[in-house]
Amino acid sequence: MSNASGWGLTARLVSKHFGALGDRISEAIANFDPETATEADRDRLVDTLRDTAQLLATARASFDKEHQDVVNLQTLIASDERAAEKLAERLAAGTISEATVTLFCDELEANKARLPQEIQEEADARAYMDELQKIVDALSKQLAEFDAQARKAIQQLAAAKAQKELQELRMERQSQLAGLSNMKGNSTALNALTRRAQAVSNEAAGLRIVADIGQKPLDQQAELDAIRKSVSQPETAGETALERLKRLSAKAPA
Repeated sequence: MSNASGWGLTARLVSKHFGALGDRISEAIANFDPETATEADRDRLVDTLRDTAQLLATARASFDKEHQDVVNLQTLIASDERAAEKLAERLAAGTISEATVTLFCDELEANKARLPQEIQEEADARAYMDELQKIVDALSKQLAEFDAQARKAIQQLAAAKAQKELQELRMERQSQLAGLSNMKGNSTALNALTRRAQAVSNEAAGLRIVADIGQKPLDQQAELDAIRKSVSQPETAGETALERLKRLSAKAPA
């Protein structure tokens, strides 16, 4: 029997005793997919499992009662059958009234007639209990599969996050290395410093030109002063000792 038809039969059995709950159980089993279920789906499954487990507990108690009823009735019938032999002897001996024996026989026959019904009720209670057990097992299996899928998904998510962090760290390190490499020949900061140094150098050169222009008249004036000074002083560099004596001994003009 396929699962679909099996659960359908079970659902009808449950529905017969508990109405819409049978449909809800059948729907929960048929439509629950652990791989695509959400947390809300899981919560509904848990609720259905809890309700079904309560039904199972009640069904077990009912079966135990039905079974005990059968056992007690079978025991009573077996005991009365043994007692019937003794009653026959007492009736023959006249130690018991026929009315009492008739009453005893009526009860024994009624109990024997009732036994098949009690056995059937026990069988029905067992079948119902077994079906509920199958449902609880199926719901428990689906819940376990969902939790296993959830754990697997969580593990996959954790692995994916770890891989992402690893790749981000690698990219960060690569960016740092690339930045250090670029600083050797193409650093924006170094280029700016170089341009600044060149600008300062150009400014210094300009100031030097201005200073040179301002210094030129001063140098020219100094040169003229030196010429005048050299002309006003007698030339003594090439004179002999005799010429020097004559110069020194000569009187200054009046």
